Amino acid sequence: MNARQGTPDEFMAVCIARQVQDGDLWTQGLNTPLVMAGLILAKLTHAPNMRFASAIGQGLTQDWAPLSLTKSEAMWLDKSVLHVGFAQAVSDVLPSLQPKEFFRPAQVDAAGNFNNVFIGRDYAHPRLRLPGAGGIPDVTPHYDRSWLYVPRHARAVFRENVDFISGLGHRRGRVGGPCYLISDLGQFDWHEGRMRLVSVHPHADQETIERKTGFELITAPDLSETTPPTTEDLHLLRDVIDPLNIRKLETLAGGARKDLLRQIIQTEQPLSD
Repeated sequence: MNARQGTPDEFMAVCIARQVQDGDLWTQGLNTPLVMAGLILAKLTHAPNMRFASAIGQGLTQDWAPLSLTKSEAMWLDKSVLHVGFAQAVSDVLPSLQPKEFFRPAQVDAAGNFNNVFIGRDYAHPRLRLPGAGGIPDVTPHYDRSWLYVPRHARAVFRENVDFISGLGHRRGRVGGPCYLISDLGQFDWHEGRMRLVSVHPHADQETIERKTGFELITAPDLSETTPPTTEDLHLLRDVIDPLNIRKLETLAGGARKDLLRQIIQTEQPLSD
């Protein structure tokens, strides 16, 4: 990987930013720093009038702050212009305003159905209990489009059949379903209701992506290489938006993730004392 060209997390953040249009309202989940880095990047480059909503405090803000781990609530609790309760946010705000949002599926199938509830065959006795659906079942049946992101592309995520449907994908006779997915290997859309590979990141290749996908993957006729981040993109991500590298936590696992967590906390702690 050429660091000057961008690391996988930076490719993902930049691709996320490119999905944002000026004036958009985007919602951020409870723990999605990779997405937040991309949304802030969009605001600082081509979408200055975008607004943020968050599950943290159910707040709405037009302002932003650098990513933080030990003070992650500060942006939403200190800068929000509006707070509503969770029930009102799910039942009133989300269906009416229909903000755009990147969801991170634990499992996703070719139609875009995705699972954030449990892994296994038995709901009462799962192999792994996931964080839960939050407001996803409330909004995906009513949204025309949604966005997905997968920081670690693997067959365990891209499944022929998901164990539980918490986010609704494309179905015959229904308008809606995900319109876009970004992983650490490439970009995807949905063509006639089925996931399709549209670009491959320079550090990956089509064969690897197909091998790490648990269903037959169709490809766009104009399949291309993902446009790398610009020098300005990398400067903003590394030096302004996320100098602590919090976004990278979503792409790491095991010891590497633990080491970065420890490093971030040690760096931030004196600032919060």
